[in-house]
Amino acid sequence: MSVVYKGEIAKTRSTVWKFLLPSLIGVLLFLVPIKVNDEFTIGVGVLATYLTDNFGNWIPQFILIILGFTVIMSLLTVTIKPKFIVENAFLKNLFLVGPLNISMRIIGFGVGVMAYYQIGPEFISSRTTGGVVLYDLAPVLLTWFLFAGILLPLLVEFGLMEFIGSLVKNIMRPLFTLPGRSAVDCMASWMGAGTVGVLVTMKQYDEGYYSKREAAVIATTFSIASVAFSLVVANIVDLGHLFIPFYLTVSAASFVAAIIMPRIKPLSNKLDTYYEPVGQQIDETQPEGISNIKWGWQQALEKAHTAKSPKRLIQDGVETVLDIWLGLIPLVMSLGAIALIIAEFTPFFNIISYPLVPILEWMQLPEAASAAPTMLVGFADMFLPSVIAGGIDAEITRFVAAALSLTQLVYMSEIGILILRSNIPVNFLELFIIFIQRTIITLPIIVLIAHFIVF
Repeated sequence: MSVVYKGEIAKTRSTVWKFLLPSLIGVLLFLVPIKVNDEFTIGVGVLATYLTDNFGNWIPQFILIILGFTVIMSLLTVTIKPKFIVENAFLKNLFLVGPLNISMRIIGFGVGVMAYYQIGPEFISSRTTGGVVLYDLAPVLLTWFLFAGILLPLLVEFGLMEFIGSLVKNIMRPLFTLPGRSAVDCMASWMGAGTVGVLVTMKQYDEGYYSKREAAVIATTFSIASVAFSLVVANIVDLGHLFIPFYLTVSAASFVAAIIMPRIKPLSNKLDTYYEPVGQQIDETQPEGISNIKWGWQQALEKAHTAKSPKRLIQDGVETVLDIWLGLIPLVMSLGAIALIIAEFTPFFNIISYPLVPILEWMQLPEAASAAPTMLVGFADMFLPSVIAGGIDAEITRFVAAALSLTQLVYMSEIGILILRSNIPVNFLELFIIFIQRTIITLPIIVLIAHFIVF
């Protein structure tokens, strides 16, 4: 088979296999749902679950070691500036951080110690605040990103993104103003976890395949809740018997939001320029007279032909994992705990949700006063709306609250912090505005469908 590489004709069976084999493994690991113990997950999820099941009792202790190590190395780097760190770009970026970042790392370590040893103020050490971050959120990040970080190159480095992108670009551009390759991000979120989708987006942006606007849109719009997580939420609010219409409702509302969000501020204001250190590394210009599938095949083989060496890919994967473990988890521990403390131990979300009560009553939702806080508390953590909604008697209200929490997407205990720590140009205020916009867009759709489904 002849493939065009920068003006030259190359005939090589090995390049075809270099594209097909890693990409197929990547699809099987990240995009194909697997049913295990009556629950759907993906290959990476199976590996993460295996690690949790067999070493779950040790993971919180390991996280404490990570938190302590990060604090020590950060303080050491800032005060002494060891040569082996400041002359290594990766280590310098990881440990030579500003006062705010160091403060967050110290707070995160403190939260971890108090939650693990059950010492200190209850609002920090409580199982519903510091305990949630230490025992629920951080272990998920640690296990999922261990395998996702190492194995992600199979999905993005050998031509699959180019091939899929060429096939669906005529759909993605008109509908969502995005390149076709973003469909892979969406699928990775849908089948696996929203954090995996954000990780794909981060890597693609850092390597010059997404513009600032595209990366911001994809990270906040396409990192949809996975089928498995949605099933967990449905069961928490006792809606397992309605899961299919429940998830279809979430999907329909998210689809409408995905069309609207890229076309309004703040996302529409983002520049279509690329990450400055690498510049634009993608060209979607397609020669006339060549089909999408043929062009996609050629682009995929060119990508596979120029792929990094296995050694370099492994090194990149290890750096990704260490960046998540040493850079992100301390922020999740600190900022995630702060968000949960505000939600659990202060009336903040109850107060700011008061204006929603008459709106929900107008939408004919029973127990509107109880439901209102669930509409905003999801900004702190995606689980909280379902936990609160679980105490609501009206099934239709539980349906709306749980479905809305899955369409809002941006929650600070995990996805929000991941985006803020990345190079994607979205700040905290913009994340909050996007959260509110998604609430305004998806709430009426969910309520309308709920009135037809739930009686």
